[in-house]
Amino acid sequence: MSIDFKTIHIGSLIKLRVTENKIELERIRNFMKCSEQDIEEMYESKSLDADLIMRWSKLLEYDFFRIYTQHLILFAPPGKIGYNELKQKKTALPQFRKNIYTKEVIDFILEMVQTGKKTKHQIIEEYNIPKTTLYKWIDKYTQ
Repeated sequence: MSIDFKTIHIGSLIKLRVTENKIELERIRNFMKCSEQDIEEMYESKSLDADLIMRWSKLLEYDFFRIYTQHLILFAPPGKIGYNELKQKKTALPQFRKNIYTKEVIDFILEMVQTGKKTKHQIIEEYNIPKTTLYKWIDKYTQ
């Protein structure tokens, strides 16, 4: 199954993981400390509180936050104006490299090229992916 990183429905992704791992409802209820109805409501929710996502991630041994990270990598490229000044600004928050692409992101990009949804030039422009990086992916993963 391919995840649509543009429109994330976290509840359905959690339910999919529960189904794949055959986690029993009683175990979920005990771990989450909630009712069956609460769990069903979470499955139907497009978004959840970060604390709930953290608990689901621990229970299901899957980092659901990475789905949001992939969305940011693909759909919120750094702005061109003032970007360097922001990078050098001191902050107490941890700093992460934004240009680390997972296999899922690479597959998503290559699928768009292969199906003709986007041209190579559109991908380079819209997602701020360097031309050399895109061509390396094409050489490496489409053989």
